[in-house]
Amino acid sequence: MAYYVYITTNPAKTVLYIGVTGSLPRRLGQHYDNRGTDDTFAGRYFCYNLL
Repeated sequence: MAYYVYITTNPAKTVLYIGVTGSLPRRLGQHYDNRGTDDTFAGRYFCYNLL
C-alpha cells in the first residue's frame, strides 16, 4: 500500500496541517466534513485546502 504525506491549509492560508494517509481523497473528505469542529486541529482551523 502507498502512503502519502500531505499538507492542507485554511482558506486564509494562515495555518498549515501536515498528515499521512493511505487514501488522499478519503482523508481530504474527512477534513472537509470536520471543518469548524473543535474536536480536531484541522477542524478547528478549517484546514481542508490541499497544497
